[in-house]
Amino acid sequence: MTIRVLIADDQPAVREALHLTLDGEPDIEVVGEAADGAEAVHLALWRRPDVVVMDLRMPYVDGIAAIRQLAEVEAPPRVLALTTFDTDEYLFGALQSGASGFLLKDSDPELLLEAVRALHGGHGLVDPKVTTRLIHRFARLSPASAADARQRLTARELEVLRQLARGLSNAEIARALIIEEGTVKTHVASILRKLGLPSRVRAVIYAYEHGLASRD
Repeated sequence: MTIRVLIADDQPAVREALHLTLDGEPDIEVVGEAADGAEAVHLALWRRPDVVVMDLRMPYVDGIAAIRQLAEVEAPPRVLALTTFDTDEYLFGALQSGASGFLLKDSDPELLLEAVRALHGGHGLVDPKVTTRLIHRFARLSPASAADARQRLTARELEVLRQLARGLSNAEIARALIIEEGTVKTHVASILRKLGLPSRVRAVIYAYEHGLASRD
């Protein structure tokens, strides 16, 4: 299956470089390019890409605002946030708004391809350069009440959420819980729907914020 990708970046040279990297792969097709967040949302609704590679710092409507808008549409695309600026504002802003992945622009092209394929497969990917900071942020959090999640999720869904927080794929969760991979996918979709979360990455953050996952 070909992965349909939309590129959003205000710099033509960056868009061209991303286009060449992505469109050169046999399983990836670039279906559009946008120069700002508003155009990215418009093209995403028109072209219906599977993944949007979204620069966070753009004129008019920035990337974080565009991610937030896309998270609210029916059957939203997966969004890979891309930025030059390694700051908590961009990292947590993008993930909280609904991005399924986060990469710095100086990342290796192979990591970009890996991220696009991971997002298309329903997974998340965060640049290894910022993963440690993300973990430290979790370690400092005082867990919010988990009562609401326990009321809204079944016992099996809570267990799947804990496995998600360990960074396991659907196949690995299926092996750990001795259930079918298709059942895991159903549980993940139910978790996201019940908790009103846009992505697996956001579900992992939720699990740590609410003390549903180990901080070890």
